[in-house]
Amino acid sequence: MGRDYSHIARRCERAVVTAYRELRDLGQPDMVAFQACTTLYRVHHPESSVTEARRLVAEWVDHHIVRGSFDPAPGCEC
Repeated sequence: MGRDYSHIARRCERAVVTAYRELRDLGQPDMVAFQACTTLYRVHHPESSVTEARRLVAEWVDHHIVRGSFDPAPGCEC
């Protein structure tokens, strides 16, 4: 099922990208997967605003899933 994202060093980023891919693979619409992943990010980082969480999730999905990049993505430092 989907790609292996073990190359992603940050745990929250890997969790978000993996969850997004798996939700999409199961047939969930893009926005449902995106909202779930925004919530998941905020579980890892409750200090984060919804706006910040949405921005990071969008950047990570674009970077790892849309572009298929293996390079490090901008984001939190955890």
